Amino acid sequence: MVALTDAAWMARAIALAERGRGRTNPNPLVGAVVVSADDVVVGQGAHLAAGGLHAEVMALDDAGDRARGSTLYCTLEPCSHTGRTGPCVERIAAAGVRRVVTAIQDPNPLVDGRGHTWLRARDIVVDVGVGRGDAERQNAPFLTWMRHGRPWTVLKTVTSSDGYVGRVRGRTRLSGGAADRWMHRQRAWIDAIAVGADTVLVDDPELTARGPVRTRPLTRVVIDWRGRTSPASRVWSTASAGPVIMVVLDSTVQADPAKFEALRAQGVRVETQATRDLRAVARSLAARDVQSLVLEGGPSLQQAWLDAQLVDHLQWLVTPTVLGDGVPMVPAVRARCEAVPRERWQRLDADWLVEDVYRID
Repeated sequence: MVALTDAAWMARAIALAERGRGRTNPNPLVGAVVVSADDVVVGQGAHLAAGGLHAEVMALDDAGDRARGSTLYCTLEPCSHTGRTGPCVERIAAAGVRRVVTAIQDPNPLVDGRGHTWLRARDIVVDVGVGRGDAERQNAPFLTWMRHGRPWTVLKTVTSSDGYVGRVRGRTRLSGGAADRWMHRQRAWIDAIAVGADTVLVDDPELTARGPVRTRPLTRVVIDWRGRTSPASRVWSTASAGPVIMVVLDSTVQADPAKFEALRAQGVRVETQATRDLRAVARSLAARDVQSLVLEGGPSLQQAWLDAQLVDHLQWLVTPTVLGDGVPMVPAVRARCEAVPRERWQRLDADWLVEDVYRID
């Protein structure tokens, strides 16, 4: 029998890690596979919830005595410290694993190479970097949060075929059912949604996840520097679905404190800023364990986020509707997405989804 390559076993571990998507925050997605000396899978596992078993421990428990002399494939460096659970490296050594293959080093300061060093000091062979690209894409939210102290940010825009996000006044329905289901599947695992005041004023959205099951609260953020949104806006009454945060200028609150006290009484978290500093907003969200953020509108906020160099990924949903006039999408986003080869465009019934990496760190 031809042995599978390291890359193939790591691909299996990466696929296993997906089982935890939307449930492991603030921990990363991790998958692990234990392969015997004769290339047979004897154990596998995935980290499924913060505080639960780590993928390596689950895989070793699955393997039992068959782990002796095996190779452990893990999408992230095994931990060497005690947190909610014990150090994975000690379990690996005790199980008699001969070799450990990891995709990426864990940037968590509590780990950051220490797990690899600990294993090598016990004569366990360690190879790092197999499947690195796929593993980094899978854990982009966690890695961005750890490396840069801000959420991994997706700029998502839905437009007519002629590039308008809607009409100047009044709500405009653009996307079809398949695209809506895709958007709500994304809302089922992301940590937060952000919109500007204009989106709330025009669309009056709830910004909740509907359809797919969401296991954690969803944070909604409204950037409303001048406090223009109505206290009766629907989003303010959805605190049962997760935190609702209003970001507003100090001077705006000082001018009408009663309005914001009333919002706080509804459960809205009013966060004040001295200036329109989106980097400070991003840092504040990261401090709340928000690792992934989707900017759903509007174009002014999205352009400001681009200008602040806070966008990591682009998503453009193009619908067949022709508006002829209205609010244009961000020109730079349109130019970037139109340059994506057509074979990478995804069909969602009558709509098209275009995705592109905006920045790589």
